[in-house]
Amino acid sequence: MARLLEGKVAVITGSGRGIGREEALLMAKHGAKIVVNDLGAHFDGSGQATGTPAQEVVAEIKKMGGEAVANGESVTDFQGAKRIIQCALDTFGKLNIVVNNAGILRDRMIFNMAEEDWDAVLGVHLKGSFNMARHACEYWREEHKKGSLLNGRIINTASDAGLLGNVGQSNYGSAKAALAAMAIIIDKEMAKYGVTANAIAPIARTRLTVDATPSTAAIMGRQVGAGEFDAFAPEHISPLVAWLASDDAKDVHGEVFRVGAGTVWLMQGWHSVGKVSKRAVWDAAALGAALKPELAKGATAKEDMGSLLASALSS
Repeated sequence: MARLLEGKVAVITGSGRGIGREEALLMAKHGAKIVVNDLGAHFDGSGQATGTPAQEVVAEIKKMGGEAVANGESVTDFQGAKRIIQCALDTFGKLNIVVNNAGILRDRMIFNMAEEDWDAVLGVHLKGSFNMARHACEYWREEHKKGSLLNGRIINTASDAGLLGNVGQSNYGSAKAALAAMAIIIDKEMAKYGVTANAIAPIARTRLTVDATPSTAAIMGRQVGAGEFDAFAPEHISPLVAWLASDDAKDVHGEVFRVGAGTVWLMQGWHSVGKVSKRAVWDAAALGAALKPELAKGATAKEDMGSLLASALSS
């Protein structure tokens, strides 16, 4: 196997379990030194934090001859996130890659969602990813000024809950859509420093998609027979992340990918699919009459989570 990440140093948040664990293991196999960051809390962020999951992943990496260190700081804490970055610098001497994977779920319909449910989910996903990117980008910019080109990589974890929308997940989906936008913007800001930022939207079996989400648990949590292709195994996600983190992907800027079930989709965000225009101020009723034929053309036809998961199983 060609080792894409030889000599690189990566911080992967939420890497004690699920997708993050698979990313840490594969990137270590490709030669990266890994900071395995994980609080060890429940999928909703509650419960006493324990570093055990992170320590177990570190033990797995060391057993296969890699280098790794466990870190239990919370990404929601601005200074805590800085300490995660510093952990990489103190342990391995530099930082090349940040994978923002940490996440929690607190699903509620909008009319039942408590303020703390909104704040907690956006705090981990959106603010946590900002905190990590903020400190990493400051470091890469300063190193670039010194003539040290580290080819920084940021990979955000978005979701189809944000790209497509999903009932009961206005907090989670809003954060995930924002993470796709954040990657696009950071990439524009950091390109001149040799940094790329991209985002992935995984389709995989995790605590968040099985233990916490009944709508996807029925499909993703089903038993897979011996020899059967396991479409929702989390290890389908890590090859794309490992490649995006590598120097081979230096020309991949501000992209959003859906990935899972052995398939990678290149996504596009909001873009024009139809228009009506006149060189005058529209009358509201006339505008509506003009728009209806455009809508009838199917311009607003959308993917949904159910059909997406079904197609993943059949692809």
